[in-house]
Amino acid sequence: MMKTIRSVAAAFERRLSNIVRRPIRRALGYAPPVGAINLGDLNRLAPIDRDFGYGRGQPVDRYYVEAFLENHSADIRGHVLEIGDSTYTLRFGGDRVTTCSVWNLLPGTEGSSYTGDLADADHVPDDLFDCVIFTQTLHLIYDFHRALHHLQRMLKPEGVLLATVPGITQIDRGEWGGCWYWSFTPASMRRMLSDAFDDNHQVRGRGNVLTATSFLHGLATSELDPKAWTVDDDAYPVIITARAVKRVHK
Repeated sequence: MMKTIRSVAAAFERRLSNIVRRPIRRALGYAPPVGAINLGDLNRLAPIDRDFGYGRGQPVDRYYVEAFLENHSADIRGHVLEIGDSTYTLRFGGDRVTTCSVWNLLPGTEGSSYTGDLADADHVPDDLFDCVIFTQTLHLIYDFHRALHHLQRMLKPEGVLLATVPGITQIDRGEWGGCWYWSFTPASMRRMLSDAFDDNHQVRGRGNVLTATSFLHGLATSELDPKAWTVDDDAYPVIITARAVKRVHK
């Protein structure tokens, strides 16, 4: 009996010791030795959710997208163009928005103001929009350089492009899988925006190894510890955010 009690007590002490040591080790960058890692629920060859996490809640990339738009909500004003629908325009622009326009790829899409491939947008006038909300779309356009040229052209002087693009990501298995051409890095976005907007832009990679791994497995935002969102690691960008301003004509 006493032997059993001692055994249980020793096991409890080891467990308690691990609970105390684990956060200290994490803070110090401790790496478990080879063979000591327990992957748990992530030790599988198929992701937990193949639909980016929508089946479990808010996807990880959408946390970063919406935080970016919230941080730059003052730019969402006047005549605003958004891709797909006007959800973010209305949510983050509010009464600063005077006109909502929506761009979709396919003609006849309900609620669209403009349709077609953004790489072939000569039919849209210059200097039209005060702001363009361009989230998670550039990777679906094969000639993305041309698309950025048109977005710059369509902005009014001092108009703002608020763009996000995928970094480390799943690839859609549904309607967009056939035209999912690219993923990007902070360096590639800086180079592309320098071509289209000169140096009048700010680019930031958002994500870290934990949020990137979680996104690949399709976990939801709510399943991560709040501390997961406090660190960005340039080597593991889930998305890249970009704010670019059109220069005033001289």
